[in-house]
Amino acid sequence: MKPDHKKKILEKLVKCEDIEDPEKHFNLLRTNGDNLAQETDFNNLFKFLSALANKKRLIIMNILKEKDRCVCELEAILDESQPSVSHHLKILETAGLIRGWKKGKFTHYNTVEEKLKECKDLLTQYLT
Repeated sequence: MKPDHKKKILEKLVKCEDIEDPEKHFNLLRTNGDNLAQETDFNNLFKFLSALANKKRLIIMNILKEKDRCVCELEAILDESQPSVSHHLKILETAGLIRGWKKGKFTHYNTVEEKLKECKDLLTQYLT
């Protein structure tokens, strides 16, 4: 952290009513942040949320929970080109939220229920 930024934060912490030692409190806060950023589960939650942080990908996930779909069906649903749909599918697949397989000439996709449950559990763990 840049010294100027730390100084500004410490100036604000001094004004907090329930903080006796701003420097000690600042160091504790930085340690907590650093530890959280290094947790595997926290990083998995971040990947999950990043993959879903797009309206088209949320639509894909919602559609795939009904039944598996091929790319051409998703093109029609999203009103997007095949390369655009494939881009979204790649992000979701990399996050482990969906899987694809060949079915004849087409690639079909479905959700990975175990991964969705894991992500739901992580959301509950970190946000409630």
